[in-house]
Amino acid sequence: MLRRTLLAAAASDRLHQAVITAPQTRAIVDRYVAGDTTADAVSTARALRASGLLVSLDYLGEDTTDAGQAAAVAATYVGLLGELSAAGLAGSGGCEVSVKATAVGLFLPEHGEKTAAENIARICTAARNAGTTVTLDAEEHTAVGATLRIAGELRADFPDLGCVVQSRLRRTEADCEQLAASGARVRLCKGAYDEPPDVAYQQRRDVDLSYVRCLKLLMAGSGYPMLATHDPRLIDIATALALLTGRSPDRFEYQMLYGIRADEQQRLADAGSRVRVYVPYGSDWYGYLIRRLAERPGNLAFFLRSLAPSRRPSPR
Repeated sequence: MLRRTLLAAAASDRLHQAVITAPQTRAIVDRYVAGDTTADAVSTARALRASGLLVSLDYLGEDTTDAGQAAAVAATYVGLLGELSAAGLAGSGGCEVSVKATAVGLFLPEHGEKTAAENIARICTAARNAGTTVTLDAEEHTAVGATLRIAGELRADFPDLGCVVQSRLRRTEADCEQLAASGARVRLCKGAYDEPPDVAYQQRRDVDLSYVRCLKLLMAGSGYPMLATHDPRLIDIATALALLTGRSPDRFEYQMLYGIRADEQQRLADAGSRVRVYVPYGSDWYGYLIRRLAERPGNLAFFLRSLAPSRRPSPR
């Protein structure tokens, strides 16, 4: 209930202003976000790669409604990929990028899907030139169908274009069945958006059960599963399924968020697993931060205390 309340309240301009001006905001943002600039992103990626971890970089922002801004986001990704290549970090998919279709134009009032597809193709070309890949990120259910459609169409030219599916959504099991048969790269996560009951499971147990069903489909398929979870039970199930299906460690990977369970990320990597860290960066961090706080009550309690005005004794 607390999670849903916070996600719903995230649309409030008043809350937005309170969060971005709170004195403790920067400390929490720095835990989950690599920084504001491309240079910050490259520096963080370099440190993670030195530890044997793979990286997926996400330039924060979504729901772009201006064609010029959508093109600027695509240009930022192209520039990022050039910097990663120059730094020797992109080769063999060591550092890839995650892109939200709405950030590059999907919800433009005219020709949104066409514009998004063109911008994503531009990013995919830059990624291929750098020796790495692109994954189309998860968003609210209203964007899912078009995002998967774009991914399917562009895969003819960019076979390694990945996509993200969310076990919270009721449609995802059917999506996984199709994607597993297509040989696609698929990141499976639980989902961090507040969705209505008719399209999404509301109880954690149902979300987890859906995750396992989807996991089984992906691990038994011909594609490349990317298992995004911090849940120890689901990690154990994934490890067991890899053994049962004969899937070697180089044919799937675990993924975790920057700033969460860093010790577990390193443990899995040191044990020979492929582990990719999802690293967001950029100044448009508000929506991402709210979703991370909603997932972790301990951080939420700390942050809400920081929003309260300090109470000092009045002068006598």
